[in-house]
Amino acid sequence: MALTGRQRPPSEHAFSPHDAVLRSAAPHVARRRFLTVTAAAALLAFSTNRPARGATAARELDAARITDDPFTLGVASGDPLPDSVLLWTRLAPQPFAEDGGLGQQRVVVYWEVALDEWFGFVEHRGVATAHPEYAHSVHVDVKGLMPDSEYYYRFRVGAWISPVGRTRTAPAAGSDTDGMRLAAVACQAYQDGYYTAYRHLAQEDVDVVFHLGDYLYEYAVDSAGGARRYTDRKLPDVFNRETTTLADYRLRYALYKTDPDLQAAHARHPFVVTWDDHETENNYAGAVDEKGGPQDQFLVRRAAAYRAYWENQPLRAEQLPQGPDARLYRRLAWGSLAQFDILDTRQYRSDQAYNDRPHAPGPESDDPARTLTGDAQERWLLDGWRSSGALWKVMPQQVCFSQRKFDLTAPARVSMDAWDGYRASRARVMAGAKAAGVANWMVLTGDVHVGYAFDIKEDFDDPASKTVGTEFTCTSIASGGDGTEKPSDWETYMKANPHMKYFDGRRGYVRVELGDENAQVDFRTVSGITKPGGTISTTASFVTEVGSPGLKSA
Repeated sequence: MALTGRQRPPSEHAFSPHDAVLRSAAPHVARRRFLTVTAAAALLAFSTNRPARGATAARELDAARITDDPFTLGVASGDPLPDSVLLWTRLAPQPFAEDGGLGQQRVVVYWEVALDEWFGFVEHRGVATAHPEYAHSVHVDVKGLMPDSEYYYRFRVGAWISPVGRTRTAPAAGSDTDGMRLAAVACQAYQDGYYTAYRHLAQEDVDVVFHLGDYLYEYAVDSAGGARRYTDRKLPDVFNRETTTLADYRLRYALYKTDPDLQAAHARHPFVVTWDDHETENNYAGAVDEKGGPQDQFLVRRAAAYRAYWENQPLRAEQLPQGPDARLYRRLAWGSLAQFDILDTRQYRSDQAYNDRPHAPGPESDDPARTLTGDAQERWLLDGWRSSGALWKVMPQQVCFSQRKFDLTAPARVSMDAWDGYRASRARVMAGAKAAGVANWMVLTGDVHVGYAFDIKEDFDDPASKTVGTEFTCTSIASGGDGTEKPSDWETYMKANPHMKYFDGRRGYVRVELGDENAQVDFRTVSGITKPGGTISTTASFVTEVGSPGLKSA
């Protein structure tokens, strides 16, 4: 995937707009019940986001002294470009210990990239350092790879060798590409059930997986793993509380990443990730927390959450946070076939209208000054469309883009947390797509824990108006438990929203095959997740044709 747009590597001397707030908060955070002295000290390091160097650098650990497997959290790759891919791992021989079992020492890590899974033809190799400041995570941006090629990779620490991962590069920029397959996933509350969908996704033939948010949930996980009802293990009490500090978020990622099905999916496919709310806190909006508390306190928490997110995802240095700020929106491409504009609809949004409760659109929610993306990201999105020659414009993002009425009566309530609560922002994006001549527009969405298929209408209140694109929500991996095929509001939603062509409340993911004539979208649904071993099936398939937006049953 070709990375375009202006993205600067983080500077050691660059400060974010929120730095002054954080500096003023740091001396006091130890007195606040939800933070610790460790978190306050970490805040002071967030201004540079760099490990110390020279005499003050952490001592190197002799890898021969590591007696337990350090690769308990698996391996991953992400954001493939035509000539490079990002490789990730995080060392944690004791994954449920605050320091991962490695203390405050740095560790030398060797890596290899090969053409075959037996590493008979090693193409690239090198050395990286796992720093304690980054929770012993490793991010290796391997360059000099061949376009449109499959590779295998692994890491080594001392006598320990990691699982083998499989990844691939994108086709050369602008090259003719007949097709590609992708999957979209979201919402994986560990305590709601097993990652059965990931076990099946690991066996799919897809080029890349888009994770659309809620990779992590901040809520407490009890010793039995919630709905998993473990009888063969007991989780530590450290998970049975809400995440608020950097240590909390790091430990929660460790819990999630010990899941074997999640590890299998990461090892098999490159991921492109973006966050929603639960990686930090439910329904936060910019610098405003769910309950509208002091912003300086929340920015401290957001800084910790963003830092832990980067540490635990296959992301490049461009996405490394500066305090509570991180440039996560970015643009990728797959030859001339598709452009992917990955959005961040949490960090820059206006606060939700009407106290974030379902409400009919009104003066508060329809204020033209309100934004879901922020001005800079909105301009970046529209400018990217105007300058793109890609056939498909795909917009992976978090919350429902299409109108979604909750009632059959008028005026109908809609979600204030989704684009319905920011209709002026949506109107600007739709006008920008029209002005740029975007003909084959597809929106991929997470958040809602159900599968939807929408025709995006020029006027959602007029079913006869022009269809300008399609939207698919990918349901959840685990959030919401087993779910049901037809939730209690199924009939109401289908009648109130004639542009909604599909609604299923079970777990799974969306698989998309993009071609030069059409795109086929399959809803892949598992039989259940509260017990391991569920089966998977395709419960619906749709086709949208090039030059003729709109959904047809496949």
